[in-house]
Amino acid sequence: MGVPGLLGLTAWSFYVLVLAVQPHQAHSSIRGSFGLNKGAVASPENGLCASSVTVHGYKCEEHEVTTKYGYILSVQRIPEGRVGGTAGTKKQPVLIQHGVAVDGLTWLLNSPEQNLPLILADNGFDVWISNTRGTRLSRRHVSLVPSQPAFWNWSWDELVSFELPALFDYVYGQTGQKIDYVGHSLGTLTALASFSEGKLVNQLKSAALLSPIAYLSHMKTALGNIAAKSFLGEIGRLFGLAEFNPKGEAGGDFIKFLCDNHEVDCSDLVTAIAGKNCCLNSSTVDLFLMNEPQPTSTMNMVHLSQTVRHGVVAKYNYGRHDYNLMHYGEAVPPIYNLSNIPHDLPMFLSYGDQDALSDVLDVKHLLDDLKSHDVDKLSVQFIKDYAHADFIMGVNAKDVVYNQVVKFFKGQH
Repeated sequence: MGVPGLLGLTAWSFYVLVLAVQPHQAHSSIRGSFGLNKGAVASPENGLCASSVTVHGYKCEEHEVTTKYGYILSVQRIPEGRVGGTAGTKKQPVLIQHGVAVDGLTWLLNSPEQNLPLILADNGFDVWISNTRGTRLSRRHVSLVPSQPAFWNWSWDELVSFELPALFDYVYGQTGQKIDYVGHSLGTLTALASFSEGKLVNQLKSAALLSPIAYLSHMKTALGNIAAKSFLGEIGRLFGLAEFNPKGEAGGDFIKFLCDNHEVDCSDLVTAIAGKNCCLNSSTVDLFLMNEPQPTSTMNMVHLSQTVRHGVVAKYNYGRHDYNLMHYGEAVPPIYNLSNIPHDLPMFLSYGDQDALSDVLDVKHLLDDLKSHDVDKLSVQFIKDYAHADFIMGVNAKDVVYNQVVKFFKGQH
């Protein structure tokens, strides 16, 4: 296999490292399945509001947020529940942030009674759903286009430094109120890193972190570890694979390669990648497959792999001391010191025993960083049968997790 093939395989391997959900497929049908072209539920033309919110009887507004350095993000606002509310009453804003290689649609795949954004709206919250740069609805920039490598010159450091602050500034400006925050997977890592540097905290009321990702040294997924401990991703970036598109041809090729060569049970990729999810509806998984995964930057996936390999939560390593010196003023990238998160910041963390990505030992490492947190400001929920995808698509997530999130947020008011 030549270098281009290896690079394509590596790109998919980084996706395998982090992305929580894939359907149960026999490997003979994987390539066709991952290339499904049945038409997306949401598109830049009709938006997430029209496809997934207003159809259920909720008000929904499409917004645009421009970050520093020009990325234009699609954001949806659900200002009230299906039954409305008291006229003139200010509702508490909550910003919901998805994980890597997916978008805001992943919160809206079940019935309205089971989806976190709509549950929050029905409980009196002013809900804002973000879509990270590079995903289907956020592929615009003031001067760049996605076909240009410069559009993809970012890792999760830029989400920490520029994207989350832009979202918080916008929602705060629109509502005039401090914001509750919900993150899943990468949406927890970027939040924790931001909090540790003192960003967002003046506009933040409280944070609920589902399947929290910080340390990644104990991932139980063999595929993810194999991928992350490879250095091919850095090589891939040097060869110009700036955009990482999991639905590209190389993705299907790589899955077949893994199934043929690594004795992976490809009839159950969900378990092989992210742990044994207890509570997914097969029709929801099918809908997910039709719409996800979404593109991200190869640099972002390389950065995540560095987190696995190096065992620390640190800024992007450019692989050369002179490059690191140029960016950071030091040869080794600085760490995000999570113990610097303000000790009086109300936080709710929920994690699962079956999660192969947000492993229990890694969550305990994170909790050790938070050991000086005010006892009455840190709530922790452990769910024995939950894995990574259950937190966003579990049919019982309302009863198991979301009601706890609502209770936590309302307890801070």
